Amino acid sequence: MEMEDQMESQKRRGVSKDNLISEGPIGSLGCIGWLLVIVSGFFIFVTFPITIWFCFKIVQEYERAVIFRLGRITDRKAKEPGIFFILPCTDSIVKVDLRTVSFDIPPQEILTKDSVTVSVDGVVYFRVSDPIASVANVTNADFSTRLLAQTTLRNVLGTKNLAEVLSDREGIAHSMQSNLDEATDNWGIKVERVEIKDVKLPTQLQRAMAAEAEAAREARAKVIAAEGEMNASRALKEASLVIAESPSALQLRYLQTLNTIAAEKNSTIIFPLPMDIVSHFMRK
Repeated sequence: MEMEDQMESQKRRGVSKDNLISEGPIGSLGCIGWLLVIVSGFFIFVTFPITIWFCFKIVQEYERAVIFRLGRITDRKAKEPGIFFILPCTDSIVKVDLRTVSFDIPPQEILTKDSVTVSVDGVVYFRVSDPIASVANVTNADFSTRLLAQTTLRNVLGTKNLAEVLSDREGIAHSMQSNLDEATDNWGIKVERVEIKDVKLPTQLQRAMAAEAEAAREARAKVIAAEGEMNASRALKEASLVIAESPSALQLRYLQTLNTIAAEKNSTIIFPLPMDIVSHFMRK
């Protein structure tokens, strides 16, 4: 799927370039255009020692240069890094930075699908993948991408419930990236990554959710305590059945209890006397 999307993106960019650039490199300048180019070249030749410094331009490694000659893009490909020659009177250049740019999406007040108002912000990473399209197809690609990111965040979160907004941040970020990348493709922009930074809930909603969570924890604690009492009662029942099978086991338990009490250095020891022994003396 990613390969198909990339191929479609390249096709769309190719069509966009064909619509913006003339059939030949500079073949559509016309007679007057060619005349101005010749005059400009002659002027440079006449004033050679002075104007030569205005004819050479340098482009950094992370930049590309788009050259306009008499208002038309001269080549189907932007100039690579290095030094190149232009005609000062007829040519103008626009440098495009290809480095990745990051910006914060301002907090947006959004109404979710279940009618809960939340404040959400995020961060977007993008870069220019097509210098010519970023210059010729949009006035300000950077500013346009920032505005589009804000509206896309609103549109995507408006179709989600509060539970989905809180738990499925990765899915929301991926959906935003796909929508932004598709919308900015004709502008020569490649959206590399989108992240949801923070989701702020109203104070009353936070208190309600905290009370609900506390009530749920107390309910689970009561259930666990009841299960412990039930298990203890079952264990006591099994122990009583074992002791009932052997009367001497009860006497051993008495002695074990006395041993435990004596180990604590108590001044008073209560000795439990079995009723069987008392009844024997009472008969006599």
